[in-house]
Amino acid sequence: METPAFEVPVIDVSPYVKGGDAHSDADCARVARAFDAACREPGFMQIVGHGIDTAAITELTDALDEFFGLPISVKKGYRREPATNRGYSPPKSESLSMSLGIAPANQMNDYYEAYTVGTEAAMFPQLGLPELSYAANNWPDAAPGFRSAVNQYFVRAQGLARVLMTVVTDALQLPPGYFDPMIDHSIEVLKMNNFALPEGDSAFSGDLTGMGAHSDFGILTILWADRVPGLQVLDRDGAWHDVMPADGALLLNLGDAMARWTNDRWMSTIHRVDPPVRDGRIERRRSAAFFFDGNHDAVLEALPGTLAPGEIGYEPITVAANIAMKVAGLRTGVAPGATLREAERVAAAGEPR
Repeated sequence: METPAFEVPVIDVSPYVKGGDAHSDADCARVARAFDAACREPGFMQIVGHGIDTAAITELTDALDEFFGLPISVKKGYRREPATNRGYSPPKSESLSMSLGIAPANQMNDYYEAYTVGTEAAMFPQLGLPELSYAANNWPDAAPGFRSAVNQYFVRAQGLARVLMTVVTDALQLPPGYFDPMIDHSIEVLKMNNFALPEGDSAFSGDLTGMGAHSDFGILTILWADRVPGLQVLDRDGAWHDVMPADGALLLNLGDAMARWTNDRWMSTIHRVDPPVRDGRIERRRSAAFFFDGNHDAVLEALPGTLAPGEIGYEPITVAANIAMKVAGLRTGVAPGATLREAERVAAAGEPR
């Protein structure tokens, strides 16, 4: 019997972007049903009608080019201590598979370089938020156009993430505003990546890892990426599939919070990036992942009515504790103290289709 083709659903979220919801708008109700179906199966989708215009994305990519085009000696001046999850990360300084406790088979860290910014404690002075979860940003003054363009995109992504939480609430058939107390001072991070292999016919090691297999740490991730090969997604049957971003679409995947809240009705999406090679030639690949993680003190445990009688859910953990556990693996190589369900899925996975 022929294996069904793997498809990443494309969902037009414009009815929600315009301010609707499934309780009052039939178009929103259709979007919510499609969203639930996508989250139950591939756990990965592409969204159009998202409201982030081409100009904002162009300015973001120009900012990436401006910073990543600097000499490595200059870029390294913007490194931060690993726990803060801010600033510059040079090539081969992180291992995403270690966030699951999986050592890279090639014993080498991922070759991408990255720059990370996020929400700061100073944005919520009345709350006394922990600096570790809401660290201050260090903006690269060596790239004068970087801060403005990145901030503009960050604000757009923040707005879209909150629109998508209305979709999430409707798709799970929860009361309006259910998640509001869990996201009103959400940890939000934009990680901008540059897969910095020399372009062209240069030889490279077949063992080189772009990004190791991992799940994202929070609620959902909004991803812009070049239309260049490399991204692969693990399906529920344990097979890897190539994913190419559609023109004008943003990729959307679920993180650990949604898996824990729904007890894997909606699984966190396990994905990885292989070296970007097409027709034997190396191509440059850029991406920008906006991580919408939830409040640092929000508890990740099964939502009401999620568990069947006798079913065991995830051990409760706060958003901040889950992120800290994963970042420790990513940046310092300290594996999580327990075997994670996501790691078991990777261990059982087959080869790409």
